[in-house]
Amino acid sequence: MTTTMKVSVLSGPFDAGHGSLHVEERPMPVPGPGEVLVRIKAVGVCGSDTHYYRHGRIGDYIVDRPLVLGHEPSGVIVALGPGVLNRAIGQRVSLEPGVPEPLSAQTLAGRYNLDPDVRFFATPPVDGVFAEYAVHPAAFCHPVPDSVSDDAAALLEPLSVAIAAGRAGKVGLGDKVLVAGAGPIGLLASKVAQLAGAVVTVTDVRAERLEQAERYGAKHSYAANAAPPAGAVFDVFIDATGAEPAVLAGLARLAPRGRCVLVGMGADTIALPVQLVQGRELMITGTFRYANTWPIAVGLAASSAVDLDALVTSVHGLDDVEAALTAGDSPGALKAIVRP
Repeated sequence: MTTTMKVSVLSGPFDAGHGSLHVEERPMPVPGPGEVLVRIKAVGVCGSDTHYYRHGRIGDYIVDRPLVLGHEPSGVIVALGPGVLNRAIGQRVSLEPGVPEPLSAQTLAGRYNLDPDVRFFATPPVDGVFAEYAVHPAAFCHPVPDSVSDDAAALLEPLSVAIAAGRAGKVGLGDKVLVAGAGPIGLLASKVAQLAGAVVTVTDVRAERLEQAERYGAKHSYAANAAPPAGAVFDVFIDATGAEPAVLAGLARLAPRGRCVLVGMGADTIALPVQLVQGRELMITGTFRYANTWPIAVGLAASSAVDLDALVTSVHGLDDVEAALTAGDSPGALKAIVRP
C-alpha cells in the first residue's frame, strides 16, 4: 500500500466570495486501537460543504486553517487497527461521521449526537473525507450489503437526517404531513413519512423539484407561494428549508396539537407567532443530525424502499470538487457525488 494519499483541501481567503481548493499529498493515516482504515469510494456533497466553501464559516464553526470538506462517505475497509474483531478487510461500509465522547452525559443517555465534544467530519477543526483514505472507529463504520451501491451507501447520511426528523415528529399511520423544501433532505423526509403510513404534501419554490417530490411519492406538491389550498391542515410539519417564510407558513397550517420539526438550517432567529402556538398547543422541536439511525437506513436502502441512487445528478473526482460544491446551482440538480 502506498504511504501517501491525495486530499482536496479548502483554504481562504473568502473575500472573493469563496475559498480556494487544491489537491495535495498527505501521509497515509494509520488506524489506532478500535479503528479501521477505509478506502473512500463515494462522498455526498452537502449544503454545509458548499456553505463552508462560499463563506468560510457556519455559526461558531470557522475555517481558520486548511480544511478537508465532505462528511457523507462510503468505502471499503483496507486495514484493521488493534482490537478490531467485528470488521473485516474488504468489507464495504458506510461511515457515520460523528464520533462522540463515549462517557459523556448525552452519549450515556443515548443522545450521542448532542454530545458537545462530538468530533464530526468536515466541521472545523476536524478534517472531512474528500480524500482517498480515512481512519474511523470501527463502531461507526456500518457494513452494507452488495445490493447497496457505493453512492447509496454514502447517502445513508442524509437518509439518517430524514429518519431523525420523522422520529422527532412522531410521524405515524394516517398522519397528514407537510414538508417544506424538495431538496435531498426534504425528498427523503417525505419518503420516510410515507413509509410510516403518512399522507405527504411537499412545497418548494422550484418547479423541477416539485416534480421530483411527486416521483418520490408525495400525494400533493405545490409551489411555495401558492400552497396548500385554503383550509388544508396537517398533523406534522417538517421544514427542510431553514427559511423564515416557509417556517411561518407551515406553522399556520398545523392542526391543534400539531408537531413542527425544524431540520433546515437558515435563519438564526425567527419571529415566533406565540398566540398561534399557544392557541393550538403546537409542539415545536429541532433536530441536530441523528443518533442510532444507520441500521434502519441500511435496511431501507437494501430493501429498495428508498431509492438513494435516484438522487445522484452529478459525479466528480478530487480534481473537480469545486464543480461538485456548486453543482446544486444548476436546474434539476439534487445530489453531487465525489468519488476520490
